[in-house]
Amino acid sequence: MKIGIVCYPTYGGSGVIATELGLGLARKGHEVHFITYRRPVRLAHFHENVFYHEVDNEDYPLFEYPPYDTALASTIVDVVQYQNLDLLHVHYAIPHAAVAYMAKKILLTQGRYVPVVTTLHGTDITLVGNNRAFAPVVEFSINKSDGVTAVSESLKRDTLRLFNIERDIRVVYNFIDFERFRKVDKDHFKKILAPDGERIIAHTSNFRKVKRVDDVVHIFKKIHDQVPSKLLMIGDGPERQNTERLCRQLDICDDVRFLGKQDAIEELLAICDLFLIPSESESFGLAALEAMACEVPVISSNSGGLPEVNIHGVTGYLSDPGQIDEMAQHAVELLRNDELLGQFRQNALAQAKRFDLNNILPDYEAYYAEILARSAVKVV
Repeated sequence: MKIGIVCYPTYGGSGVIATELGLGLARKGHEVHFITYRRPVRLAHFHENVFYHEVDNEDYPLFEYPPYDTALASTIVDVVQYQNLDLLHVHYAIPHAAVAYMAKKILLTQGRYVPVVTTLHGTDITLVGNNRAFAPVVEFSINKSDGVTAVSESLKRDTLRLFNIERDIRVVYNFIDFERFRKVDKDHFKKILAPDGERIIAHTSNFRKVKRVDDVVHIFKKIHDQVPSKLLMIGDGPERQNTERLCRQLDICDDVRFLGKQDAIEELLAICDLFLIPSESESFGLAALEAMACEVPVISSNSGGLPEVNIHGVTGYLSDPGQIDEMAQHAVELLRNDELLGQFRQNALAQAKRFDLNNILPDYEAYYAEILARSAVKVV
């Protein structure tokens, strides 16, 4: 198949999943064309069967903001025409699903029908998409997609609750590439960060309010008071300064490291003992899955799709959002018991293997084939 993938090229989960999916499809012999305004962060090297098409989004004096939607639609039309794509797979509903619909209608005037699969990732539905300014367009473009997938059962339920959806939504879970995310020997690195054998705890996010990064610091403070430990804060975003200020107020700065955005996050996870993700809302929990693939148990909230990834009392523990004391207590219990921690590590890896890219990729291939077959009947 010749597949066009439209996504955001940033560190966010939707862009990461879209890129890893495209690379996986290319390894299986499909021809993959990425269409976006910048090369995706995980598309750093040459890959066979992978092509990148940059959207030219120039500034014009007439416009206060560059018209990205229009530029993207034009680029999609051009790529579909000249690369003879079989199917478009757009990630994150806003604006990609609506833009794909526009491109599809333009191509129809030229006698070309290209089916569109839309994957819903989370905040495009629960936060941004539910905004009154966007909701009618999101609902319309989902219903006009040829196929729709969601990354968890929780997100599917939220979508059906928030919008009047006429399309069937297929749940295809996010995945992990075990060629990259696995526990490797980085003891020399661990000794640099924890020279006295302290436990290492990590959190990864975009540092937005919904991630409750202040809770991460408060949880760590309670852990730190009972177990010698270090905290790695990986990522960046609007709440970083407030979080750094909170660390100073709690007098734990010497044991907290803000590492910013990291490309080789798997090398950091490889030395960790525990992962914290106390989010207010989490459509799936890709960061938790990445930690589990590196044999790191997870202390998380029970919001959204997290219970579909992190199994309470098996791979980690779940609590209601905001339950700082309970999360800290669960963390201390694990960190003080090497035998229990070792068992949870094994369980985390076993659970993560359910979401191996090699297990999920055939689901997408089968869905593409189903959509193409259905679309062929429409064209006839």
